[in-house]
Amino acid sequence: MEELDTPVLDNHLHLDPANGRGVDAAREFAHLGGTHLLVVNKPSWQLGVEAETGMDFRAVFDETLETVAAASEVLDGRAWPVLGVHPGLMTRLTDERGFSPAEARELMQAGLDVAADYVADGRALALKSGRPHYDVSDDAWEASNAVLKHALSLGADRGCAVQLHTEETADLTDVAAWASERGLDPSKVVKHYAGPKLDGPTPSVMSRKEWLREAAERGDPFLMETDFVDDPDRPGAVLGPKTVPRRVRWLRSEGYDDAVRVAHVETPESVYGIDTEATLSRGT
Repeated sequence: MEELDTPVLDNHLHLDPANGRGVDAAREFAHLGGTHLLVVNKPSWQLGVEAETGMDFRAVFDETLETVAAASEVLDGRAWPVLGVHPGLMTRLTDERGFSPAEARELMQAGLDVAADYVADGRALALKSGRPHYDVSDDAWEASNAVLKHALSLGADRGCAVQLHTEETADLTDVAAWASERGLDPSKVVKHYAGPKLDGPTPSVMSRKEWLREAAERGDPFLMETDFVDDPDRPGAVLGPKTVPRRVRWLRSEGYDDAVRVAHVETPESVYGIDTEATLSRGT
């Protein structure tokens, strides 16, 4: 297979060594030419953590750090952790555990406070938050937006990017305005599972050929991702770990070399402050 002479970053995926493929998925990514990963912690309840306090999320975050360290060992670049609280926890708390939306908001914000401590001491690269992508009550929606705004404030305070899980949309100018109000550059807000066009934050484009072609032709900053969930019970839920390096080869074959550099070198540096070229030696 032809070697790729470029960094190849999957901006959003999950690795679950206990229940899924774990580092074997990272090894498969590397075998196809992938070099860098942003590994997002799985939803806390999927790892058996039913949090009562913000500190309870530490078990989820620490497990993710261990997985990231193991993944870095098999990559020619490295992996970084993105830590936070999945917005779906709002529903789990209110519908299944008897929390009011306000109580759920407080717990989720406390979990984000803990995640921000990991960013502050250099153990994590960025935060993850968002709001439900499905219908919820008005009170739950308001509480979820309060959690999201809190994450943006923490991103501004810690000087880090914030990845968001939100509803399907091409317009998040409301979120971009909230970021600006809190002192966070909207370009450092990243919508994961994005399409090729997004007003407001930076899109992390799901690596479907038609979406990538449009993103490449638009010429705006973008990232690429698979949202690999590493769940053997959902094998076809999203894209597999081989997808991003395969799509990079395809983009190059279509003449989109500049877009590859945008997605894998320039945008990672501007959004996260990471140098995917300088980190292309093992152990860096």
